[in-house]
Amino acid sequence: MPRVSYVNGSYVAHAHANVHVEDRGFQFADGVYEVIACIHGHLADEQGHLDRLERSLTELDIDMPMPRRTLQMVMRELLRRNHLKSATVYIQVTRGQAKRDFIFPAAHVAPSIVVITRPFNFEKTNKCEKGVSAFTVPDIRWKRRDVKSVALLPQVLARQSAYARGGAEAWLVDDDGLITEGAASNAWIVKGGSIITRPPSHSILRGVTRTALMKIANDLQMTVEERAFTPDEAYKADEAFSTGAAALIVPIVKLDDHVIGTGTPGPVARRLYDEYRAYADGLRGEQLKWASGLNDKNG
Repeated sequence: MPRVSYVNGSYVAHAHANVHVEDRGFQFADGVYEVIACIHGHLADEQGHLDRLERSLTELDIDMPMPRRTLQMVMRELLRRNHLKSATVYIQVTRGQAKRDFIFPAAHVAPSIVVITRPFNFEKTNKCEKGVSAFTVPDIRWKRRDVKSVALLPQVLARQSAYARGGAEAWLVDDDGLITEGAASNAWIVKGGSIITRPPSHSILRGVTRTALMKIANDLQMTVEERAFTPDEAYKADEAFSTGAAALIVPIVKLDDHVIGTGTPGPVARRLYDEYRAYADGLRGEQLKWASGLNDKNG
């Protein structure tokens, strides 16, 4: 059955889902996006993703293109029209279509919105059985990484660099020699019983999956440290893993030329994956509370 996407108020055949050549997202990367996992018909962390979408838009002074409730209806209608229960939902909002000019267009220019769904088999993509390799790459991104911008060229180059060397992810290293995050994920290590991940700031994206896992880990009375760490610390860690909306939790069993721990996914990553899946599938009690500081200055 032909795919259907949503573009600026209309449900259209995916093959004909287009935006104007002068859309500012196309010409300036002047926009933001979110990816939400739909697992067995349940939109995982929906509230957190929409909170972050609104925050990113606010940081760039772009209006929300429609009320949140309407956007939620669009996502569900798109899943229905595509007959999908397990999928990723991609939302992109830009400043809209206007004559090419660095200055913002007039207030009457409406933001553009695109919503795309894609089938996604979360069981098939589960990396907790074998894990993956990753490589460190210099972090050359802009300084507002807390905004989920569509300006992803540095991440594309980093991921391609890792892929060319046989890796599945790139872990980015800042000018101080500290790991910030993955090209498309947050970075974690486990050492001596402590789970370590970089604290939220303008230097990283506050991952929605990250926020959920922090709450889950605290509920399980695991020790969590929010601090930066070096590649050398990661090399010597007991475990390492990445987290993201679609990949969920991905154990890193080799970083650069260094085997992490036993070279196999560790018990902490496996436990957190099982707990997160139970939560994301709607089986682990109520939705987590999103008093997560998404509107904090450095969030």
